[in-house]
Amino acid sequence: MSAGSGLLLLVVTILGLGVFAQLLADRLQIPSVLFLILAGIAVGPEGLGVVDVSAFGGHETLSAIVGLSVAIIVFEGAFHLKLTKLRQSPTEALRLVTVGAAITLFGTVLVVRFALGTTWGLAFLIGALLIATGPTVITPILDVVPVRDQVGAALETEGIVNDVTAAILAVAVFEVVVIGETGVGALLESFVIRLGVGILVGIIAAIFVAYGLKHVDIAATNAVRNARLIVLITAIATYGVADGIISEAGIAAVATAGVLLGNADLPYESEIEAFKGDITLIVLSFVFISLATLLSIDSLLALGVGGLLVVVFVTVIIRPLAVILSTHGHRFSTREQLFMSAVGPRGIIPASVATLFALELQSENQTAAAVLVGTVFLVILTTVVFQGGFARHIAQLLSVLPKRIVIVGGGRVGQSLAERLEQRQENVIMVEADQETVEAARNAGFTVYHGDGTDTNVLQSVGGDTARVVAAATGDDDTNLLVSQLADSKFNTERVIARVNRPGNAPAFEELGVESIPVDAAIAQSIDNEIERPALSAWMTELGRTGDVQEIEVTAEQFVGRTIAEIDEYLPEGVLIALVSRADGSLVPEHDVTIQAGDHLTFVGRREAVDEAIELCHYS
Repeated sequence: MSAGSGLLLLVVTILGLGVFAQLLADRLQIPSVLFLILAGIAVGPEGLGVVDVSAFGGHETLSAIVGLSVAIIVFEGAFHLKLTKLRQSPTEALRLVTVGAAITLFGTVLVVRFALGTTWGLAFLIGALLIATGPTVITPILDVVPVRDQVGAALETEGIVNDVTAAILAVAVFEVVVIGETGVGALLESFVIRLGVGILVGIIAAIFVAYGLKHVDIAATNAVRNARLIVLITAIATYGVADGIISEAGIAAVATAGVLLGNADLPYESEIEAFKGDITLIVLSFVFISLATLLSIDSLLALGVGGLLVVVFVTVIIRPLAVILSTHGHRFSTREQLFMSAVGPRGIIPASVATLFALELQSENQTAAAVLVGTVFLVILTTVVFQGGFARHIAQLLSVLPKRIVIVGGGRVGQSLAERLEQRQENVIMVEADQETVEAARNAGFTVYHGDGTDTNVLQSVGGDTARVVAAATGDDDTNLLVSQLADSKFNTERVIARVNRPGNAPAFEELGVESIPVDAAIAQSIDNEIERPALSAWMTELGRTGDVQEIEVTAEQFVGRTIAEIDEYLPEGVLIALVSRADGSLVPEHDVTIQAGDHLTFVGRREAVDEAIELCHYS
């Protein structure tokens, strides 16, 4: 077999395994990184021996391929990082990439230094690499673990920023500490120069592309395709230019360009995101399987008990400490903090950079090279298998998966309802069959699944089996009735609410036991409120803009058995308890009313204050 045929067979094998791993992950609702790394081990030298580094032309060629692949993955992750998401937990995200990164760095340095007996220089190099979580491992987890937006945004931000930090800091440490230069000043200078070059190149690239896509007339027949290709080439070129100026500046460049372009309101943005998502799936498969073939069981076993101590301290002590100190406050519940502590797998950046450094160290210090690769890969393998593979189970155990509200119908009614729900931080997804309506809703910023809401498989795909509410909001009563029947009989949804467009169809919904909202009656009631209760109507309208009304079940044990007066002392300013509801009826919240387990409280007030009150009373 010729060299060309062998390489082609190798690529087909890797991509085939990658596709199979993705399909298996989707089927089992387990992050794909687990199956990808296991597939790489299976076909690598430690397994069947089908794939090895020499097939790619050596480590240098593989490093270049991995570098470009990582650039695409980081760019795609950064492109999805919207400012609207970041604003939901800006302080916590900032602390994760500063305080959290520092705790991870110095904590890892200490445990590596004393558990493995390495030099301080090698310990700092390993510590710098293990800061990174990265979009290569976080994104597949969040694809199957739909946590609250605040939690997802914090983890995504940490992954993208710490990938950049780890890559640049590791190179700076390697140059300054390991290969001879000394001094903190030299290390900081190396770090700042690389970061500065990367950010500058990323800004310039983003400005040129955004201007080009918005003002240059792309051929109408190929507009979408050209926009996709321009953005893809931009990611690759940005990485190449920055890395050509100074090594490891490329990661910072693509991360910067991705964030800026993702928030630049580009034309054809939804099509670009879909295209990049498909490319990333292929690249992710190639990178993980290729790098997993570099794993050496002997290098892992050589670490002995010291290696196990490093893994235990990094995952069980250092990671939780970094998360808890970075996310203290009212935005995250204790359960969410525990979930974030338990899910911090390391990914491509540590693996690829550690391999590169090991090659340079081998000629001078083979022992140091073996410890570097062995420690980094041991942490990667352990965290990917246990934290990545069991992420959904951990989320379910800690009850941090918010139940979705599924809205079938993406028209004006569906979008208006979704907007109001999302303002209250509900986890909403719309289902719409019409492609034009789907695009309009996506461009308006909504999460929309293109499909037929009367199809059982479609409802299953959007989480109908775990949905808290299914709302049938189309303009067709037959469709709404069928959606209601499916949600009630097939998925046993907690609440099913349907829009009734023609009054004569209301009895059919009532017989099914569905909460129906006749359109005519709803409009008449709104007009009646304006006529007879104008002040109340105006107050409710204003409340929808700046405030909120929320009903929750009291699950925080510390509030069960307390009176309303006692609970009021804990509530933030700007929120009131308007109603206490229990099985035998509703109560006016007098000061001496004692809260029982299972009671429902209705909060009224400023949206932020209501959210904080919910966090206090709804989590133990």
